[in-house]
Amino acid sequence: MEDAMTAGEGRTGEVGHVVPGPKGGRPASGRGAKLAPEVKAAPDTVTSAFAEFMTAFEAFKEANDERLGEIEEKLTSDVVTRDKVERINKAIDDQSRLIDELVLKKRRPPLARAGRDETALTEHKAAFEAYVRRGDDQALRDLDQKALSAGVSGDGGYLVPPQVDEEIGRRLRVISPIRSLATVRQVSGSVLKKPFAATGFASGWVAETAARTQTGTPELSELAFPTMELYAMPAATQALLDDSAVDIEAWIAAEVDIAFAEQEGEAFVSGDGVLKPKGFLAYDQVDDGAWEWGKIGTIPTGAAGAFAASGASDVLINVVYALKAGHRQNGTFVMSRRSQGAVRKLKDADGNYLWAPPARAGDPASLMGFPVAESEDMPEIAANATAIAFGDFRAGYLVVDRVGVRVLRDPYSAKPYVLFYTTKRVGGGVQDFEAIKLVKFGV
Repeated sequence: MEDAMTAGEGRTGEVGHVVPGPKGGRPASGRGAKLAPEVKAAPDTVTSAFAEFMTAFEAFKEANDERLGEIEEKLTSDVVTRDKVERINKAIDDQSRLIDELVLKKRRPPLARAGRDETALTEHKAAFEAYVRRGDDQALRDLDQKALSAGVSGDGGYLVPPQVDEEIGRRLRVISPIRSLATVRQVSGSVLKKPFAATGFASGWVAETAARTQTGTPELSELAFPTMELYAMPAATQALLDDSAVDIEAWIAAEVDIAFAEQEGEAFVSGDGVLKPKGFLAYDQVDDGAWEWGKIGTIPTGAAGAFAASGASDVLINVVYALKAGHRQNGTFVMSRRSQGAVRKLKDADGNYLWAPPARAGDPASLMGFPVAESEDMPEIAANATAIAFGDFRAGYLVVDRVGVRVLRDPYSAKPYVLFYTTKRVGGGVQDFEAIKLVKFGV
């Protein structure tokens, strides 16, 4: 046993320096730091980061198999083995986060300008740049009078050029997990109203020459998705604005995308619908056996705050098949990184791991063949928490964007900095209550 522990610790040391720690490249684990003779520098390419991620996952499987073997043999696992599994599991999470950051950086393209009236775009770009750099809004006012919809000073600020608006939307899709999964609609008003028939339309079979009886009248209801105001306030010095080499449009897009993504990502998951979108976890929840329209069905694990002691993976199979076939084929698991770490340890009856790493960098991991989307806004595993969601979010959740992002220049409130009060109107809510199911960690 001592030899096995020594060998296991050696493997932990190798994994411990896969992901540099917060100080001086040291691994998060003190044990890994002692065993590793030298510390690798952080990988600077997606390919090398992904290779180290796969190495860490293979080490994790070895350590977890050792832990499971000890449980079978002695009905408990050695504390050293458990600690090793958790440290490697954390290393995998850290490496996955690094890959996400590198992939996101590579996916940021230059602002698109093709396919539009080049003259109008050039005029709007020049006018907007003059406003941002010097506070000169005369050109934007002139464009507003020419019906180019550039100025909305009466509502507070001016619309950014279309390229910047599109770039902000593109970056939000990459960063915000629910937005990238859901249906996104653009509206020009403040509310999107969508009729639906909860009972479906009547139909039937009939002979070619037989009389057709009148079908029943379906009950139509209406879902309303109001848009709420989301804001960010990046700041810049006047020296930065005076520097002609700085791409002001790209700077604004880069400054607001993270702020917008974090706020709306939380709202799409758990928002209460008051001054923000309504998240899918905020709707009434009911055991899936008693499901009805307007509520989200839940499937219990059978144990409070944990997977069941026996047949732990059964609940994942149950939640997959709780969806109808049409939704199931487009299903995606949504959970936090820590919940994914717990799921990563589960095996099927044949001893195969249910969680599989991505086939290549930039792709999602998979669970039982379905993609996994990480959302840190999902609750952690706890008693009666709905920490895992599975569903066809394209059909189930709707994100509503009001066209246009506004910028109001404020050089007075925080001298010597110039503030840019940037606003965007966005709403969201569940549009198909059959398409989303939740795993409830309770009885």
